[in-house]
Amino acid sequence: MSGLPKVSFVASEAPAAAAALTALCGRYGDVGLDAADILVVLGGDGFMLESLHRFMGRGCRLYGMNRGTVGFLMNAYREDGLLQRLARAVPVDLRPLRMRATAVDGAVTQSLAVNEVSLLRQSRQAAKIRIRIDDRVRTPELVCDGVLLATAAGSTAYNLSAHGPIIPMGASVLALTPISAFRPRRWRGALLTNKARVRFEILEADRRPVSAVADQEETRDVTCVEVFEDPAYAVPLLFDPEHNLEERILNEQFAY
Repeated sequence: MSGLPKVSFVASEAPAAAAALTALCGRYGDVGLDAADILVVLGGDGFMLESLHRFMGRGCRLYGMNRGTVGFLMNAYREDGLLQRLARAVPVDLRPLRMRATAVDGAVTQSLAVNEVSLLRQSRQAAKIRIRIDDRVRTPELVCDGVLLATAAGSTAYNLSAHGPIIPMGASVLALTPISAFRPRRWRGALLTNKARVRFEILEADRRPVSAVADQEETRDVTCVEVFEDPAYAVPLLFDPEHNLEERILNEQFAY
């Protein structure tokens, strides 16, 4: 069938995903990652995030099919007509955040985040965090359980659970959202341009330790965390045209 994409498959360890891998490979074959135009990811959102990090920069587009729980980043699972679906799929380029975290011992860790970078208290005591935006102090002292910076794609994940705003795709903004803020009491966060560079400085880091998490990668005992959108990377996802990511995010704003 000329013009149809060359496909490879990857699946999570969940039984439903493993069964789907066997069925789809048997039906469509697997050309291997190096020869594939599209990598079909079978699992849930967590496994999709793992796959995005694992295959980022390899020039392969990712198309998810939900064999997990929520499946916000996934398409519906169907065995029939897969190659035709892939040929019609709509591309969405996600721009990840780069996190540069400095630990108490001076070690510097760099990570990419498709959804969000979150700072979280490590002990029973609330964290104290100073926030700078483009080298200007905007919050001298945030007393909280944590704070996060989310992309549009990640705005419906942890950010939404923390009562942050949902961001439409293409809005070119990031959500800065506190997690259980004690002071300032009524501060609900801010929307920032995607060109902003955010610097979190941990106050009293020895008494109030904080960890920094880029999606699923954690750095503990940080003293300073810088976050900005990295223009060098684009994460190419594919969605069925009738149920694309932009439409899903819009639907979340009208959920009841």
